[in-house]
Amino acid sequence: MLKLLRNLRRQEWAMAAVCAVLILGQINFDLALPDYMSSLTVLIKTPGSTLSDILHTGLEMLGCTLASAVLCVICGYLTAKVAAGFSFSIREAVFHKIADFGQQEMMTFSVPSLINRTTNDITQVQMLTAMGLQILIKSPVMAVWAIIKIVGKSWTLSAITAGFVAALLVMMAVIIGVVVPRFRRVQKLTDHINLVARENLNGINVVHAYNAEDYQNAKFWKGNEELMRTQLFNQRAFAFLMPGVTLAMNALSLVIYWVGASIVNAVPAADTAARLAAFSDIVVFGTYATYVIMSIMMMVMIIMMLPAAQVSAQRINEVLETRNSLTQGARIDALETGTVEFRDVSFHYPSSDKNVLEHITFQAKRGRPWPLSAPPAAARPLWSAWPPGSMMPRRALCWWTGWTFGTTPSTPCMTASAM
Repeated sequence: MLKLLRNLRRQEWAMAAVCAVLILGQINFDLALPDYMSSLTVLIKTPGSTLSDILHTGLEMLGCTLASAVLCVICGYLTAKVAAGFSFSIREAVFHKIADFGQQEMMTFSVPSLINRTTNDITQVQMLTAMGLQILIKSPVMAVWAIIKIVGKSWTLSAITAGFVAALLVMMAVIIGVVVPRFRRVQKLTDHINLVARENLNGINVVHAYNAEDYQNAKFWKGNEELMRTQLFNQRAFAFLMPGVTLAMNALSLVIYWVGASIVNAVPAADTAARLAAFSDIVVFGTYATYVIMSIMMMVMIIMMLPAAQVSAQRINEVLETRNSLTQGARIDALETGTVEFRDVSFHYPSSDKNVLEHITFQAKRGRPWPLSAPPAAARPLWSAWPPGSMMPRRALCWWTGWTFGTTPSTPCMTASAM
C-alpha cells in the first residue's frame, strides 16, 4: 500500500497535510468538552454560582462543538479530493502500463484479471484512502491524547481501561490474521468469475448452437458458490468486531462508574469539596475512557476495509512493477522514410524458450517487394503461414521509418512483421 503513495501528486500531498492539521484541531476541540463538563458540574454543585457563569461555560462548549463540526466538514471535502486524485493517478499509471504490455504479459495476468485490477482494485484503494486519511490520523491521536489526560486521575480506573483496550486489540489481531488470507482468495475468485462471464459472452453463439447452456451455468454456479462461501466467512468473522467493541464500551462505562462510586464513598461525607472533586473526576474519566473506546471503534471500521484494500494494492503493484518484454530503443535521424528492416530477428512463442523462426534479415523499402534472405527453404512455408501477433521477436534489431528498436523485443517489430 505504501508503494502506491508514490503516485500522489504535490497538490494531493498538500491537501493531505492541511487535512492532518485540521484533524488535530478537531481532536483538540473534542477533548476540551470533558473539561467544560467538569467545570459545569462544579458550578452546578457549588453554592453561589450564577446563571451567567453556567451559560458562559455552556456557550464555550457549544463553540467547541461547532468549530469541530466545521473542521470535520472541511477535512471531509479535502479527503474526498485526495482520494479521487489518488485513484485517478493510479488508474492512469495502470492504463499506460497495460497499454505497453506484450503477449507474454497478457498471458501472465489474463484480460479479466487486468480489468478487475483496473476497476475494482483501484476502487478499494480509493475507499480506504477516503476514510483512512481521517480515521488513521484521528483515532490513534485521540486515543493517546485521552489516555494522557486520564492517567493522573485514578490509577485503578486507568488499569481497568488498559485491560479493556488490550482485550479489544487482541480480538482485532486474531480476526485480521484469520481473514486476510481469505481476502486474497476473494480477489482470485472474482477474477475467475470475470473470466467465466467473458468466455460465456464471447462464445454465446457457440453456446446456443451446441445447447451448452447447462454446462456454462454449472461452471458459473461453481465459481459463484465458492466466492459466496468465502465472502460469508469473512463477513461472519467481521460481525464479531462491532458487537464486541460496543459491549466493551458499555461494560467499561459500567465498571468505571461502579468503581468510581466506591472511590467517592471513600471520601469523608463532611468534606463536601473533596467529594465533589472526586465525583467530577469520575465523570471526566468516564468521558475520556469513552473517547478511547470510540477511537478503537473507528479503527475497526478501517480494519474491516484494510484487508481487501491491502490485497488490491498488492495486485496493482504487481502490474506496475512488471517489466515489459517489449522495449523501445533510441531514436536516430532517418535518411529515408517508409523503410522496414529486420536484422537477425528470431521469433518464439511466449510459453516456449525455443525459437520457431531464427535469423531473419530483410529490408523492405516503400513501394518495393520484400525479399527474404535469411530463412532456409524449409522455413519459408512456416514464415508465410505464420499468424501475426502469436509469436514474439527476440534478439531483434528492427528499423522502421528511421526508428531503431534495439536488440530487445519491440512493438514495431511485431507490427512490421504482421504487415
